[in-house]
Amino acid sequence: MVRTGTRLAALSLALSMATLLVAHAAPSVAQTSQGAVVRTPQVEKRIVRLGATQSMDWMNPFLAVRVVSTSIHRWMYGFLTVPDSKTLKPSPDLAESWETSPDKLTWTFTMRAGATWSDGRPITAQDAAWTFNKIMTDDGAKTANGPAVENFDTVTASDDRTLVIKTKKPQASMLELPIPIVPKHVWESVPDIGTYENEVYPAVGSGPYIAVEHKKNSYVRLKANPSYWRGAPAIDELHVIFYENPEAAIAGLKKGDIDWIGRLQGPQFEALAGDANITQWNTQGRRAAYLQFNPGAATADDEPIGDGHPALKDVRVRQAIHHAIDKKTLVEQAQNGLAVPADGSIVPPMYQEFFWKAEGEAAVTFDLAEANRILDEAGYAKGADGIRTMPDGKRKLEMRFSIHTDEPVEDKIAQFLTGWLKDIGIQLTTRKLDSNKFTEETGSTALYDIAISGWSVNPDPEEILATHLCSRRPTASGEGGGTESFFCDKEFEKLYQAQLVELDRPARVGLIKQMQERLYTEAPVVAIYYPNNLEGYRKDRIASITPIPEDNGILYGGSSYWPVYSLRAVERAAAPAGSGSGIGTAVVVGVVVVLVLGAGGFLLMRRRRVSADDRE
Repeated sequence: MVRTGTRLAALSLALSMATLLVAHAAPSVAQTSQGAVVRTPQVEKRIVRLGATQSMDWMNPFLAVRVVSTSIHRWMYGFLTVPDSKTLKPSPDLAESWETSPDKLTWTFTMRAGATWSDGRPITAQDAAWTFNKIMTDDGAKTANGPAVENFDTVTASDDRTLVIKTKKPQASMLELPIPIVPKHVWESVPDIGTYENEVYPAVGSGPYIAVEHKKNSYVRLKANPSYWRGAPAIDELHVIFYENPEAAIAGLKKGDIDWIGRLQGPQFEALAGDANITQWNTQGRRAAYLQFNPGAATADDEPIGDGHPALKDVRVRQAIHHAIDKKTLVEQAQNGLAVPADGSIVPPMYQEFFWKAEGEAAVTFDLAEANRILDEAGYAKGADGIRTMPDGKRKLEMRFSIHTDEPVEDKIAQFLTGWLKDIGIQLTTRKLDSNKFTEETGSTALYDIAISGWSVNPDPEEILATHLCSRRPTASGEGGGTESFFCDKEFEKLYQAQLVELDRPARVGLIKQMQERLYTEAPVVAIYYPNNLEGYRKDRIASITPIPEDNGILYGGSSYWPVYSLRAVERAAAPAGSGSGIGTAVVVGVVVVLVLGAGGFLLMRRRRVSADDRE
């Protein structure tokens, strides 16, 4: 049953959206000197509506980690550099050039001349310096991208166009910092970055779009930024509409409620087949889907937290579980074959240079007999009921598997895992959590045993690897963090620090592959597959989109703003007015009817539906 207040809220939202549509379709009306009224048909405002099956965690870019959030922030804010649309290598953005000192410890960036914030104020080196210093000194501000600046010694602006970053050691990833630059004159008055919502509109930004409205769990509305340094985008507005589940979003795309949707699962993608109005987009993906274990969670100060099963502290148990996963079956049955079984770690094969693959004896294969052998030799004996106990006999190997509410693919994964783990003497109980609870329990509170997870990997994989550092664990107060596994391993830390200062590209690639191998053998996470990038858009609404990389790359969720900046909408003339019920009016009425009649369903399906595995 839907409460009256919820119905009224949905009706209010429906009417406000209908008012927007009326405004978009209104013809131009003018009066001649003789008093005659002339109505001139106008081209409809060019709006593209993107459906997302997750909503914003934060409009604050210092805190946001979900893909939809980091994507929208890419559209709102500039960075020092951005991936080139063809090669994915660093290219100029707010910094138009840079140079390094002979010892590689000092980087001098020249900020772009003439670039302005959307409120007209000039973008200066002081903005960048303030942004980096805030992350360096404020635990709350470290949440999203703290490790990127851990090696910074000082950041200063010697003048409006000169930014100087001095590092403690050489930093190989300096040209791929994943940090949006924010306007100092707006943010310096924020009292607490760690709790700040950033819900003042229009938001002051420097990217191709300006956020002008955000209704929590429902939508974000962005307008083209006329002062963007590359020039305004070709569309007038970009609306990101949040759906509670993929099935509702698919229905919305087919009905024309939205124009585009990305990051689909295999079964959802196949549901688009045969629709003449929809272009299906299937390319290599930048994500890894994996299981994360609770290997004995602790804070950054090594204080134990959470209630993870103690058996998962034993690497042999984690390795045995890895042997009990039939990844090929998961790809075929959960993703309809539209993924690649993971024969490596958390960097997907899309990034060929950095991708590490387990081969020979190092490769973990689906082998229930081997899994049972490992557990037998480790002293985890099976009881009469077939469930193993700890070597001291005091606790059974009964574990929780945390998944997201209303996610059919994860339900299938849970069903298969439950059966396979039962065959090796581990009892698995599925726990379905809403996205907020999931994020909390697998992050700051560590109230989990095994969970489904994943990450969208950037062209340089340093950030995804950094989520497994000791420093990414939360503080005692729960601030900061961003850990993906509570992994804290001396060998992994040593490799991370080594790659950070290695400026020889092949040597650094080798170190990053060693880090992946370490994650694979220690198994705080186990990659199960690399999903294809599956998307769909309406060809009667979208004329063209340029993927990244441009050669058969990704649209929504790519590692840059290029796809949404390149958007071209199909031009449609607005309906003329003046003769009773015109087409424009009929369309608006139809939209109101759909929205109002669906107030108990369609609009309410746009509540918070955010997967904690939708992170970047």
